[in-house]
Amino acid sequence: MVHLPQLIQDLGIILVTAAVVTILFKKLKQPLVLGYLIAGFLLGPNVTFMPTVKDTSAVQIWAEIGVIILLFGLGLEFSFKKLAKVGRPASITAIFEIIFMLSIGYVSGRLLNWNSMDSLFLGGIICISSTTIIVRAFDELGLKSRRFVSLVFGVLIVEDIVAILLLVLLSTVAISQTLSSAELIVSSARLGFFLILWFVLGIYLLPPFMNRIRHLLSNETVLVVALGLCLLMVIIATHVGFSPALGAFIMGSLLSETKEGERIEKLIHPVRDLFAAVFFVSVGMLINPNLIFEYRYQIIFITFITISGKFLSSALGALISGSSLRHSVQVGMSLAQIGEFSFIIATLGLTLNVTSSFLYPIAVAVSAITTFTTPYLIKSADPLCAWLEKKLPMGFQAFIERYQAAVQAEGVRSGIASVIWRAVGWRVLVNAIIVTAIFLFAEKIALEWVVDVSGHGFVSSLILTVGALALAGPFLWAISFGESSIKLSEDEQNRINKLAFGIQLARGFFALSLAAIFINGFLSINSSAGIIVFLVLAILLVAATQMSDKVYSQFEARFIENLKGKYKVKPAEVIKVPQLAPWDVGMVEFVVHPNSKLAGLSLMQAKLREQFGVTVALAHRGEANFIAPNRDWVIMPFDQLFVIGTDEQLEKVRNHLEQKSEDFENSTSHEFFGLRSLRLTVDSGLTGKAIQTSGIRDAISGVIVGIEREGKRILSPDSSVVLQSDDLLWVVGDIEKIKAIVQEKE
Repeated sequence: MVHLPQLIQDLGIILVTAAVVTILFKKLKQPLVLGYLIAGFLLGPNVTFMPTVKDTSAVQIWAEIGVIILLFGLGLEFSFKKLAKVGRPASITAIFEIIFMLSIGYVSGRLLNWNSMDSLFLGGIICISSTTIIVRAFDELGLKSRRFVSLVFGVLIVEDIVAILLLVLLSTVAISQTLSSAELIVSSARLGFFLILWFVLGIYLLPPFMNRIRHLLSNETVLVVALGLCLLMVIIATHVGFSPALGAFIMGSLLSETKEGERIEKLIHPVRDLFAAVFFVSVGMLINPNLIFEYRYQIIFITFITISGKFLSSALGALISGSSLRHSVQVGMSLAQIGEFSFIIATLGLTLNVTSSFLYPIAVAVSAITTFTTPYLIKSADPLCAWLEKKLPMGFQAFIERYQAAVQAEGVRSGIASVIWRAVGWRVLVNAIIVTAIFLFAEKIALEWVVDVSGHGFVSSLILTVGALALAGPFLWAISFGESSIKLSEDEQNRINKLAFGIQLARGFFALSLAAIFINGFLSINSSAGIIVFLVLAILLVAATQMSDKVYSQFEARFIENLKGKYKVKPAEVIKVPQLAPWDVGMVEFVVHPNSKLAGLSLMQAKLREQFGVTVALAHRGEANFIAPNRDWVIMPFDQLFVIGTDEQLEKVRNHLEQKSEDFENSTSHEFFGLRSLRLTVDSGLTGKAIQTSGIRDAISGVIVGIEREGKRILSPDSSVVLQSDDLLWVVGDIEKIKAIVQEKE
């Protein structure tokens, strides 16, 4: 009789059970993750009427592979550019929420008389929301065109990267069994060092490498190369003391910047789904109903803490970042759940044997409950907003509006520290990390080889020092003399020029100090020979300025080209616009459907402003841009219309225009075109005139999108409205022309 390995039998049982349960959950329109958990529970040791997985250790290995593939796929979807695009509001909201939930999780654990490690891991478990559950809920509720959704997605992007950092930091704390702040700072600095180093080397090497072998890549070879690079990075990350998940995520995010990024993501998707299913089933196998019943009160308490805490912290974070009260409440209600990362963090605690057995099933139970509550919380956001707007004092609401306006106000002068960082700080940091990496490589790896070849002694150390300095020379030069490639404003450049002597002196001193520290690791600068060698090398470094400049310039130019997407497939040219909507309104891009009733009509005939109260601020057709199109402009199929209005107005106009909409922030900027405000005075040439006869459209090449008058707001005012003294006009148009009008008034 042919022997069938137990692992194959177990995998067969796992996948068949998972398939049946997930088909049922798909029919019930419930998250598949929950189906996998239930399938695992049915196959676990606590359910006797179902076949039980016998070789659990082998399944756990498959589950670990599942985590690696899951994080690799997440990295492919992530991309470092997405993190740069989410903006300040999403970053502030996510960081505030994570710190708040980490703290409240730890405090809650201590209140339950749990030990420090259980409490810390509880904080990590409840601080990360579920991207899968939120995206599905938005799809089912048809909310993707709402303005607050873009902020939610930005928060999720930031949470994903912070979750990876949490895995690393929790691993460090778990191994050391201490909560030392000094150790956490050292671990964080070490993590930051390797992240920046891998990012720089990855962006420099991977895109041209993938481009060079592109003609050799079939779907099969792309998949093999991608998984090979993923596991190579996993090995590297593990050898330097980090988790395999971090290595997988980093390689995924680096490959997403290459020309083959989208292709790899599509090919890896079924592989990721397969291993993710095994992982979540293995999670479900660890659910113990007796423990859940025993800790039912703790589960109820932690569920309450999770929902209320995430709602409160996310809403407050959004408010702090400058979002309106309505959008902040909507963001808070959307993020009030935990999901897949919570399982990974809980699994980490079990794998490292540092958390109690009850924490895992509690995390799974809380995730299951909050998964069910998420759609209902999102749907209840609008009624809650309406209730709050009625109940909150008008003074408090006015205070929030003033704060929002202040945060969103443009032209705020950057602090000198921020200007210095943009001008030279980032360059000094990145190049210092590269120099450190070169000398660490020389010390930890090359030294042993050189000693084997030439014997240990001064000569070996001198050879190694000269070689390391030759490699590090261009980067030491960049620390000392490199000029910023970031474009500064005239005011910022003048401020930097005034401090140029001190900045240059500090940069040169830092570069020499860095070189001295590492040279001292090979040659004792305390000795006369060491001092002579150091001085000679310093003189040679300065003398080689021209060569270093040339080498470093080539390196930086290639890096920036790769970062900007030289080796990426360039999509059709799209228009990008900055913030063009005041107050609690937004701009959404609509693509006119060929079957739209409005196709072929002029804006005057379409009556978008009259019917829906919205304003068409910008239109894009082929390669042509139409700024503030007039009433005679004709809407054509496939036109991209950038429309300003409230969420409710935009939702109504959506079905009349197109089948799919995306937030305008996904496009690229026209710096000459933007939103500004104008305060009218008695002497203003516009005062007392109707909008249509005032000539402002031609004067600013734009349109008035709102008026603030005596504490009231008029959105998309009719052209017959007469402008009055002390009106605050919100206009979209040519920024330079608007500035000219403002200066003329002053």
